[in-house]
Amino acid sequence: MATMEECRGALSRLSGHLAASGGGVRDAAALDRSLSCHIRDLDVTFTGRLADGRVEVGETVEGPPRERAEIRLAMTSDDLVALVDGELNFAKAWGTGRVRLEAGFRDLLKLRSLL
Repeated sequence: MATMEECRGALSRLSGHLAASGGGVRDAAALDRSLSCHIRDLDVTFTGRLADGRVEVGETVEGPPRERAEIRLAMTSDDLVALVDGELNFAKAWGTGRVRLEAGFRDLLKLRSLL
């Protein structure tokens, strides 16, 4: 099981990957939306924003998200680290239920290029 610090580091690396991307990935990441990432095995939620092609992590709260973010992710700590490090395919993890992604239909269409 990854630690909270490792999860925060993974979200920071994800932000860097998105900022360095070009083309369709950069366009998809250019959304300005509230974001939550619930880490099920640690029972914590990182909240923040996806804005200007970056993930900006705000606070960390115990338990599930207190407010409904526009883009909501849920997964285990190890899956978060593996996804960001390229060791786990997002589409497969999403399709098998290891990762949960919830967002509005238009946002899902934009986010599909990140998959």
